[in-house]
Amino acid sequence: MPQPSRPLADCPDAAFAAVCGVLTDIDDTLTHEGAIEPQALDALAALRAAGLPVIAITGRPAGWSEPFAREWPITAIVAENGAVALFMRGGELQIEYAQDEATRTHNAQRLAAAARRVLREVPGSTLARDSAGRITDIAIDHSEFAQLDEAAIARVVALMQDEGMNATVSSIHVNGWFGDHDKWSGARWIVQRLLGRELEAERARWVYVGDSTNDQLMFEHFPLSVGVANLMRFAAQLHTWPAWISVGERGRGFAEVAQRLLAARGR
Repeated sequence: MPQPSRPLADCPDAAFAAVCGVLTDIDDTLTHEGAIEPQALDALAALRAAGLPVIAITGRPAGWSEPFAREWPITAIVAENGAVALFMRGGELQIEYAQDEATRTHNAQRLAAAARRVLREVPGSTLARDSAGRITDIAIDHSEFAQLDEAAIARVVALMQDEGMNATVSSIHVNGWFGDHDKWSGARWIVQRLLGRELEAERARWVYVGDSTNDQLMFEHFPLSVGVANLMRFAAQLHTWPAWISVGERGRGFAEVAQRLLAARGR
């Protein structure tokens, strides 16, 4: 059995002093009920002022992410589980894709067919309300505005996988997509694209912050991984724990991480 995370307060200062950037989930890591928490927004601004890049990696769609990529003090957002990158350059929002246009067009019909099958075969299932902004995936709401029990969630995942899709469960949605991209590949792509850095070679110098089962891939890759306290709601489903866990939930937990980073840098 995996070991639960240790308290963030016990993490050595030296680990934070070496950090060169932050990767974070959005929903229920920075936000509460869809809105960024004030503590998290202040923390993002403080990290930017200290010269630390912050890149959000989310299952949310590109359309939903656009205003936040424009407005938040953040380096970039990688949306749709590694498929779409949004960032500001010269005062303009730039959007880039992990898949070429022909692949996206081909997959669109497959995504629509898979969505119809899920809605037909899982009673009570509904598409996420942010679906209009999705380009490369589908999302089924299980906790944001609709409620699915664990058996129904598992059925959605199984149907997506039967369609040949990748499927992950976030704190609010079940996401499914075609392709070999994921949060880890999206993080490597955008760190190289925007910062010219090789994330694989410097994993120990980045911190990842998350809150749910779909963050486990990232917890696995980063020695300095942190779960905000609400991660414990998914304890029974976790197979990979973050190294550390905050006291605060959601944006307050993210702010704890930022405070440790800034203190270690003497800011």
